[in-house]
Amino acid sequence: MLMTRPSFDTLYEALLNRDPSYDGRVFVCVASTGIFCRLTCPARKPKRENCTFHDTVSECFDAGFRPCKRCRPTTPEATADPVVKPLIEALEKRPSYRWGEPDLVRMGFDPSTVRRAFKRHFGMTFLEMARQRRLQEGFSTLADGGKVIDAQITAGFDSPSAFREAFARILGQSPGVFSAKPLLFADWVASPLGPLIAVTDRTQLHLLEFLDRKAFPTEFRKLQTYAKGEIGFGRTEVTDQIQGELDRFFAGTGGQFQTRLALHGSAFTRDVWRELLTIPPGETRCYSELARALGRPEAVRAVARANGANQLALVVPCHRVIGADGSLTGYGGGLWRKQRLIELEQSYRQTPAA
Repeated sequence: MLMTRPSFDTLYEALLNRDPSYDGRVFVCVASTGIFCRLTCPARKPKRENCTFHDTVSECFDAGFRPCKRCRPTTPEATADPVVKPLIEALEKRPSYRWGEPDLVRMGFDPSTVRRAFKRHFGMTFLEMARQRRLQEGFSTLADGGKVIDAQITAGFDSPSAFREAFARILGQSPGVFSAKPLLFADWVASPLGPLIAVTDRTQLHLLEFLDRKAFPTEFRKLQTYAKGEIGFGRTEVTDQIQGELDRFFAGTGGQFQTRLALHGSAFTRDVWRELLTIPPGETRCYSELARALGRPEAVRAVARANGANQLALVVPCHRVIGADGSLTGYGGGLWRKQRLIELEQSYRQTPAA
């Protein structure tokens, strides 16, 4: 079942308020101008009688409308921002560089403008993103068998204690605590929405989570308990498999994941996650629909909690659960990621997943 579009009155009110909840998922076509826009477009708002709403960009084109040049509805919002794109490119060229506000000024940017733009699009500042990127470099050094001091230098930290503290804030423990003879292996995998940590054994994926999710240290500690402290750095064939599947997913050539999953949770929680796995790419459900599908129509809140406890991001698609009114609801990876994922998966609605 596809998302039930909210009423015209709801969408028009969202347009007037520039409500980001529908951004990238519903578009407004304006008869008086012949253009279509995001609901967050900064242009002057059209009259009710001139508006129609469509779910996809292709529907807007089919109806004879052209894209707005101000809000650029055919382009992911973040990459259309003239502040964001050049800084992301600069960060990828120098991932281990210690970026600071003087660097932004030298590049011709106002630090406060950069701060607002990155917070709006990514939920973090550019400098926070750069710090996270440096830690990735250090993590990769450790995963490749390097020493802690090598990882510290690669990550651009002058102080060993500062590196350990930054590392512990993300993973909940310092690098020296990791096992030298692990049962589970941790390494980071890349994605256009930011780095993720994958924890695998030789046959299954146990955890896949965005590096900046607040609940990540707690999730990692629970997995440490399960593995009796035997989590170490390293990459397995399962890590390579999930990286390849993520690459195809974001390239729009594969909406299905075949990696074997280890589901850690109560019986009810696992049932919810298995139900999530039945939602095809490009479709959505609300919590009450999930509860009914499980034969527990009264358990809407319990379903929501289980959905939020998912520790296999993207693969177990908790991002495909929305509010009953069609609006975005909470997502541990950030609403901006949820919006991008739903927007990306629109391409899978009419094209069978690879």
